[in-house]
Amino acid sequence: MGQSSSSCSSSNGHEIYRPIIIGKNSSVVDGDDDLTLSLPDECLGSVFGKLGCHDRNSCSLVCKRWRCVDSKSRNRLVLLARSEMSPCLPSLLSRFNTVSILSLKCSRKLLSIDDDALSRIPIFLPFLKKLKLKGCVHISDDGLHAFSLHRPPFLAKLSFASCGFGAKGLTSLLSNCPSLQDLTLKRLRKLDATSSTPASSLWVGALNAGGDDGGNDHHNNIGAIVAGAAKREKDVHGYCYKSLRLERLCLKDLHNARLFIPLILSASASIKTLIVCRSSGNWDRVLETSLHGKTTSISEIQMDNVQMGDAGLLAISSSCPDLQLLYLSRTTDCTDDGLSAVANSCKKLRKLHVDAWSRFGSRTIGDEGVFSIANKCSQLQELVLMGIPVAIRSLNALASNCPGLERMALCNTDSVQDSEMAFIASKFLALKKLCIKNCPNVSKSGIEAVGRGCPNLVKLKVKRCKGVTQAMVSRLRFQRSSLVVSVDAGSILFDSEGISLLASSVNEDEQGTATAMTNPNSARSAAAAASTVAATHVICSSRGALLLRSKFESALQLGRRRRPIEDNAS
Repeated sequence: MGQSSSSCSSSNGHEIYRPIIIGKNSSVVDGDDDLTLSLPDECLGSVFGKLGCHDRNSCSLVCKRWRCVDSKSRNRLVLLARSEMSPCLPSLLSRFNTVSILSLKCSRKLLSIDDDALSRIPIFLPFLKKLKLKGCVHISDDGLHAFSLHRPPFLAKLSFASCGFGAKGLTSLLSNCPSLQDLTLKRLRKLDATSSTPASSLWVGALNAGGDDGGNDHHNNIGAIVAGAAKREKDVHGYCYKSLRLERLCLKDLHNARLFIPLILSASASIKTLIVCRSSGNWDRVLETSLHGKTTSISEIQMDNVQMGDAGLLAISSSCPDLQLLYLSRTTDCTDDGLSAVANSCKKLRKLHVDAWSRFGSRTIGDEGVFSIANKCSQLQELVLMGIPVAIRSLNALASNCPGLERMALCNTDSVQDSEMAFIASKFLALKKLCIKNCPNVSKSGIEAVGRGCPNLVKLKVKRCKGVTQAMVSRLRFQRSSLVVSVDAGSILFDSEGISLLASSVNEDEQGTATAMTNPNSARSAAAAASTVAATHVICSSRGALLLRSKFESALQLGRRRRPIEDNAS
């Protein structure tokens, strides 16, 4: 009772039992009708690849074949790298021996896997291409050194965040991973602590043409990674650093920028992407020392919240003729002179993001730098300007000299007014995406002008522009039916009828009550306005909208609770 039965048949006097599977709708399916039996293992593995993590783990428990196919078709594995995982890690990795991407994550407050478990990973994962460690504070330099001794032939990407090793382990990895192309370092506090202890003469002496002073301390400084590559070409292990083929280097939340001068110096011939974010130190000196007198193949540079000025931009302009993407966010001392130097040398620039910021009101990037970029960089396709007083002159140069400009954002400036918006609408014919953020002098007439112009515009994003009204947004439907308008709720003003764009996001049963709170006699017009706005493809995406909606919902729920009390009292 309550169990499935079995069917049997006789062949040559022997009985063969076939399982009967009872489905959800109590339909009986013969076990021989399993459609996956006719599928090759490769096709079944592709089906498993479309499933989520939970469903795929459940499928691996169905039968031995599914378990085997799941093990062989796994490409990415994410594990909680707690200390209790260390004994089980070898058997688990031997099951998924075809994995090429391994991610080990652990909370910094808990014990992580140890060095022994990490050192065995290349044995069980011979095809490993990417390794990510996060929060593994109990993995030391010895564990990374033991890992690197296996010389994984396909390992191309390494990412370390909040881990407990230092410069010695990184030196071993760079020495023994010949295929390494992508290196990401985030919040390595031990690296900062150990590398700040040695005197600066350690790496300065290593960069000099002289002999072997400081060779015994090679493991104790990340600068020693390429000190041998610069002059001696070999470290104490005997491996030549000329084979270092880094293409992407990402440094975030690190200290003491000078320690990475030799690393960038060695990889300058092959590196294509350099990302530095919230890393202290004088990056002007780093770029001048590592890029001076060289022609590199760097195509992307991102400098976010770092100490860098015109000297760093001059080093970039003289060494990166193939630069295509430049991202400058809150760089302390960059001015128009540095950006003009980039414009004169980097003619292939396609994307430029500038967030102007100055210390103590000093000089920063302005309209003159944008004008230089517009005159020299004709291949520009994306332009993001934040805090820069853009004028008609630079906009005219952009429209005339950059015919392929498709994406533009103007943010945090008082200089952009309705006249600039009308100019953009009439001159920027190739523009597809436009973002106007925190420009208080932009009103509804400027947005309407953009709606009438820019024939190829597909998306308009308006945030924190107080002159924009809901009625204007609704009228865009009649001008541009295919235009997607993303509006921040803080930008919307109530029109004469007191209807807000927020009404379109309120549930239908609550819409009448919310409208009655603002204007009791406008329920019918509220429904009409909400339907019109919904057809205009308007997106409200801000914390203010969510907060306002939650307050409305709380007020409605409170009103519903008070009604029974008032009825009982009456």
